Amino acid sequence: MMKLCKTFSLLVLTLGVLLPACRSGYDGVTGASTKAQDLPRIIEKGTSEDGMNVSLQNKRIGVKGVRLLAETEKVKNVRSLALKTNRLGDEGVAILAESPTFQHVERLFLWDNQVTADGIQSLVGSAHFNHLTELNLMKNQLGNEGVKLLVQSDKMGQVTLLDLGANEVGDAGAIAIANSPHLINLKRLDLFRNQIGPKGIEALIRSKHLPNLEYLDLTANAVDYEQIPALEKMADLPKLKVLIIQ
Repeated sequence: MMKLCKTFSLLVLTLGVLLPACRSGYDGVTGASTKAQDLPRIIEKGTSEDGMNVSLQNKRIGVKGVRLLAETEKVKNVRSLALKTNRLGDEGVAILAESPTFQHVERLFLWDNQVTADGIQSLVGSAHFNHLTELNLMKNQLGNEGVKLLVQSDKMGQVTLLDLGANEVGDAGAIAIANSPHLINLKRLDLFRNQIGPKGIEALIRSKHLPNLEYLDLTANAVDYEQIPALEKMADLPKLKVLIIQ
């Protein structure tokens, strides 16, 4: 009996350690922000030898880290910037937007950084980020307002990949995407886990402004299972190869 109690206590203790991490999500990061004295080492380690690629995913560098990154001489010609789960917020995005260090960035990954429409306003209003080809904003809080600001910007003219999954986007946001004249080169669009209903989906799959779209993911949106077949039949995008509505 005593042995059983010890085993049970150990199990409870183990679960107590693991469950908070599980609740944070499969791509979440828990714990305190990275210490300031560690930031130069982390940035150096995450930067390619030629400075063209920076990958600081899940490092929790925060606003201080972004500011330091913007001042790092080695990355002044960076082309690919991956900053998933770093607690940047709108303030961090504003720092990115204001710094000429990032003027050549083509691939920008800001997945899971608490970015709102204010952050998008900073990005589209920037004198930089004019060469974007891939933009990942999954798991932020853009909402319809943020999406509208984004797709109304001519900075989207060269973008071929756009990920707006888990951003509280509804029909209004989907319709804004469908009506944008700046997404002519878009090939892949991810709108996983949003709040888009049949009206928004129909606008997307019948859009005249997405002539090169090949892949559209609408998994986990506001559509009933019975509505899916009819929607799939409505698809009228000339180059569409993959349409996911579940």
